[in-house]
Amino acid sequence: MADLNPPSSTIPRPVFIVSDGTAITAETLAQAVLTQFPNLNYEQRRIPFVDTVEKAVATADRINLVQEKTGMRPLVFSTFSRKSISNAFCDECTGFVSELFRSFVNPLEEELGMKSSHQVGMTHRIRNEENYDRRIAAIDYTLTHDDGQTDFGLDEAEVILVGVSRSGKTPTSLFLAMQFGIKVANYPLIPEDFDRGTLPEALGKVHDKLFGLTISPERLHEIRNERRPNSRYASIENCRYEISSCEAMMDREGISYLSSTTKSIEEIAATIIATLHLEKHERIG
Repeated sequence: MADLNPPSSTIPRPVFIVSDGTAITAETLAQAVLTQFPNLNYEQRRIPFVDTVEKAVATADRINLVQEKTGMRPLVFSTFSRKSISNAFCDECTGFVSELFRSFVNPLEEELGMKSSHQVGMTHRIRNEENYDRRIAAIDYTLTHDDGQTDFGLDEAEVILVGVSRSGKTPTSLFLAMQFGIKVANYPLIPEDFDRGTLPEALGKVHDKLFGLTISPERLHEIRNERRPNSRYASIENCRYEISSCEAMMDREGISYLSSTTKSIEEIAATIIATLHLEKHERIG
């Protein structure tokens, strides 16, 4: 039956992420789906650890109450590993329920001719056990080598991000370390480097690990002005000078780079991994 409550530009559509585990997997899948509807105005709520039939019914009632109060049918994304809990929830809930595990696991069981484990938290538990030490080592390395704090051990890095200050190097470094267990150093390029016309000496022996981040001068001006308002550092003229000089240097040095202005951190990370051939690293957790 078609939904008779189309999304409003002013009233957000209720969205619920429900799971008998952490709900992180459900949230990730739901967000991937919802990005395909850029004009949808919605308000998201995550409800984890709905791990009994009683909790499932109570959660469904809670969602139904939201529908009664708002007059809008909630969108519900769920990942229940146990069929009894899933059935109880789906039978009670009046929202539009997309049971993500059932959509993928059941057809795969038929194709493979075997039953899945139906255990809670398998997505995270297995990978954490296998990769925990690698993740911690990568995070420790990345924090130690943030913003050019030290040249020691640069040869251990798998990626070295370069770019002007506030171009997105630190968040990208931490994302790669935390999500993929990749050791990342990041090194700022400063006006003295541009005046000299060469990369910092410490980067000479690790050129093959370099990847550059740039950003639009206008966006850089906004970011820097929040940190140091009305300073030369934040001025649009200086931002234009640093960006043009940085991009010219990376072009001369043959360093691959991309703009962080409009790209998500996931897109940036995927590009870096593909460019530097780090596909061996699976996403952790």
